[in-house]
Amino acid sequence: MAAANVELVTTDGIFALDGGEWEVTNNIWLVGDDREVVVVDAAHDHAPIVDAVAGRRVSAIALTHGHNDHINAAVALAEAVDAPVWLHPDDRMLWDVVHPGRAPDRDLADGTVLVAGGAQLAVLHTPGHSPGCCCFHLAGTGGGTHGAGLLFSGDTLFCGGPGATGRSHSDFPTIIRSIRERLLELPPETVVHTGHGESTTIGAEAPHLEDWIARGH
Repeated sequence: MAAANVELVTTDGIFALDGGEWEVTNNIWLVGDDREVVVVDAAHDHAPIVDAVAGRRVSAIALTHGHNDHINAAVALAEAVDAPVWLHPDDRMLWDVVHPGRAPDRDLADGTVLVAGGAQLAVLHTPGHSPGCCCFHLAGTGGGTHGAGLLFSGDTLFCGGPGATGRSHSDFPTIIRSIRERLLELPPETVVHTGHGESTTIGAEAPHLEDWIARGH
C-alpha cells in the first residue's frame, strides 16, 4: 500500500468554554490520496478546508472531540462536500451547544476504522480532555514517508504534554491514563499531528510522562 498523503489546513477563531473565550489557531488534517480524503476536525471556517479538498470525495469528517473550535465548521463543511460527520457520542453535550437540532451523522467508537484513498485510520478512544476525545492512528507500512505510522491526536497529546483538563467535562487522571495506555504503547517513531501547534513524536513525549503527573496539569 502506498503511503497516504497528509495535508494541513490551519484556521483561526475563538475557543469558548465555561464563560471564557480564547483566540486559537487550529490544525485541520486531510488524509488520503488524490481522489479521496478523511478530514480530521472542522475548525472555524469551512471555506479553506473545501479549497484544500479540491473536489475530492470526503469519506468522513472525523472530529477528535466536541469543543467548539474543533466542530464549529462541521455542518457547513458537511453540506459543502456531502460527507458524514463522525463524533464520539460521549461528547454529544458539547456538540449540541454549537449545533442544536442537528445531530452528527455517525458515532465514533474505539476500534472503528475510517478509510480514504487506501489509508486506514483506526479510532482510539482517549478520554480526559473531554469524555469523547478520540485519536486517529494510521499504522506504519514499514517504509516510505510514513513507515513508522501517524497519530492525529486532537487535543489529547501536544508537543510538550497532555491537553488541558482544568475545565468542564475534563479530568487529568483520565487523560494521563489514556496517554499511557493507548498512545505511549505506539512505536516511538510514530509522528503525532496535533490539534494545535507543532507536530511531535511518541518517542519525544514519552520520557516526560512522570513530569506531567508531578505537575498535575
